[in-house]
Amino acid sequence: MSTRTTAKSASLPQPPAGGQGEPLKVPSLNTPQMRRILASSFMGSAIEFYDFILYATAASLVFNKVFFVNVDPAVGIFASFATLAVGYIARPLGGIVFGHFGDRLGRKGVLITSMLLMGVATTLIGLLPTTAQIGMAAPVALIALRLVQGLAVGGEWGGAMLMALEHAPKERRGFAASFANMGGPAGAVMATLAVSAVSVLPDEAFLSWGWRVPFLLSVVLVGIGLIIRLKVAESPLFLALENKAEERKMPIMEVLTKYPKNVIMGTLVGMSSYTVQGLMTVWAISYVVDHVGLDRTGVLNIKAIGAALTVVAIWFAARYSDRIGRKPVMLIGILAGAVLAFPIMWMLELGALWLFAIGLFLANGVIQGTIFGPFGAFTAELFPTRMRYTGASLVYQLSSTLGAGFTPMVASGLVLAAGGELWMVAAAWAGAFVVAALCLLGVKEGKNQDLTAEKM
Repeated sequence: MSTRTTAKSASLPQPPAGGQGEPLKVPSLNTPQMRRILASSFMGSAIEFYDFILYATAASLVFNKVFFVNVDPAVGIFASFATLAVGYIARPLGGIVFGHFGDRLGRKGVLITSMLLMGVATTLIGLLPTTAQIGMAAPVALIALRLVQGLAVGGEWGGAMLMALEHAPKERRGFAASFANMGGPAGAVMATLAVSAVSVLPDEAFLSWGWRVPFLLSVVLVGIGLIIRLKVAESPLFLALENKAEERKMPIMEVLTKYPKNVIMGTLVGMSSYTVQGLMTVWAISYVVDHVGLDRTGVLNIKAIGAALTVVAIWFAARYSDRIGRKPVMLIGILAGAVLAFPIMWMLELGALWLFAIGLFLANGVIQGTIFGPFGAFTAELFPTRMRYTGASLVYQLSSTLGAGFTPMVASGLVLAAGGELWMVAAAWAGAFVVAALCLLGVKEGKNQDLTAEKM
């Protein structure tokens, strides 16, 4: 047996110990290699989403005043949200491109590339001159950099999630995959607190240079992330197939032709979590600050606490999904979302900071976290190894694009159509969740799925 084969075998997840007279042991994630892998999955995702959500926060509070000036305020915020949507449009393309190379060449190198791209784009946004300084070139450059952000984050989540899931034992892979999911809201916490810290500046200072500081901090975070990521070993399930690259020349075509139902149903399920995110962490921030008049710093601090609650909810939801299945846990969150849509919108309309906090905590903690906790394992278990990076990334990124990318614009339009009231936003939210529940019931449970199988 070659040294290389031995190394591969050693890295593969081992079955739980236990023989006659010996109790069966639950496989552990608490080994040096797994701790490094889980840390890389969490930190990489956190850093990428720090950059991505930072833009969303700035789009809610800054860009309409810096890059889209001399227009009606409602038009300015709509244009700002349109640039936000551009990044989400690019995410599925990033998932396809990075997924293609991740399935053919390996997960690790693709993840390093995506992190570097994101860091460069975010730093350049922080250095970008305003429209008052260079005219229309400023918003054009902003859109171009947002496209790069979208491409980069499109390749991040699938690889980060799979590196953890494909190293983990079968009994713990739902929880392992959730570390990439927990990284997203953790990055949102960092981004929101960074903007909150500079938002205490006078408006003139905040809009001239204060908002740029969190973007420039991305350089430091990316450096830390790369140090961690470079020390992680390649996925053992990918290594087992690395000599069959010719059989997977175009993973995207195989995904779309052999697993179209999984792509469609998985996307509609995932849209539920992202509908909540787009509404409550982007559109609602702008609504309660600009229309209701709530304190900007207070709203941002509540948003940060809400993102932290999402991390906690993801933790518990993922662990329970390893016990009772992905579908039952996700269904709880989806049904809660359908029921709470109207009450949460009513809380926003009442215009009290404490009611906004309750609504956001319910949306982030109870609804989004419960759905999102098992979602990594849920998407991975829809596809075999040879196309898993591409398939899982495509489902995830389509979910985010359709669920969160357009939601702020759609919500703004629905508010105008309803004469300033929010009932149409609530109805759209509840309708999306009913569709998600029906799709979830039509998908096969994957908790006991054999990931080495040729077909799913």
